[in-house]
Parts: sequence; structure tokens; C-alpha cells
Amino acid sequence: MDKGLTTSSLAVGVGIGVVIGWFLRGKLRRLSPVVSNNSRNTELDLTDSSPQLSDDGEYKMVIVVRNDLKMGKGKAAAQCAHGALGAAEKAMMKDSETLYAWKACGQPKVVVKTDSEQSLLQLAKEASANGLICSIIKDAGRTQIASGSKTVLAVGPGPANLIDKVTGHLKLY
Repeated sequence: MDKGLTTSSLAVGVGIGVVIGWFLRGKLRRLSPVVSNNSRNTELDLTDSSPQLSDDGEYKMVIVVRNDLKMGKGKAAAQCAHGALGAAEKAMMKDSETLYAWKACGQPKVVVKTDSEQSLLQLAKEASANGLICSIIKDAGRTQIASGSKTVLAVGPGPANLIDKVTGHLKLY
């Protein structure tokens, strides 16, 4: 068999496979339902729409942890995971283009701290006012924290420069 013919046939086959893969990937993303059924924690919805945001191409998510609750490391990590997942699910439903842009950036996440529920809620209001996705997690109260306590706020995914306007002054957790 001719080696040049085999190489070119292989290249054509790979190219067709890549095109079909990208096509199917896009179709499956649009058809994928997002179901949020978390019996342990609940999420508050503070956004009602997601306007088109101008950005510089950098996307991220910032997770704000309430430092005054004195959660253990594992508890705080679990609450951060609930927040990140809740915000990503919300982005899938309300602004999938921003979600995919964030994923293409490597899904950067930064965890910062705040000192009270009041400041957490104020940050959520500012984020919503700036058109950002945000997700506040309320604990179910089965372990360390009282039921209904607002433990974390996830802001984004969204343009990094816009998220920094809301959370840039906070210290790392």
C-alpha cells in the first residue's frame, strides 16, 4: 500500500472526526439539562437576568466565605464546593456563553473571606447590581453550623475585571 495515501487518509479521517466531535459536543451541551437537588444545603437566587457584559477575555469565580462562623476546614471546603457548583449551574441556565468562556480560561476560582452575614449579603447585592451571577449557600444545619446560616457567596463565573470591582478588596481565605 502507498505510504503517502495511508498518511493522507489518516489525516482526513482525523479531521472529519474532530469536526464531528465539535459538532456533537455543541449539540449535547445545549440539550444537557441541569438539575439542582441538594437536600443538605439550599441556594438563594439573587439574579433575574444576565445582561451582556463587556470584558477583557479573562473570566473567574470568587467564593466568599464567612469567617465569623469559624467553620472547620472541611466544612468550609464543602460549602465552597456547594457555592461553585450552584453558581456554575445557574450560569448554565442563564448565561451559558460566559460559563463556557470561564471553562476555556481553566475555571479559575479564588476564595476570599468576609466577617459577617451582613457584608456577605451586601456583596451579593453589588454583584447582582453589576449583572453578575451569584449564589448564596444556606446550610442545612446538620453538622457545625446552625440551620439556615448563609455560609458562602459565589460570584461568577464572569469577567474578572467586573468581579474584581465587587470582591477585589477582600483578603484571601
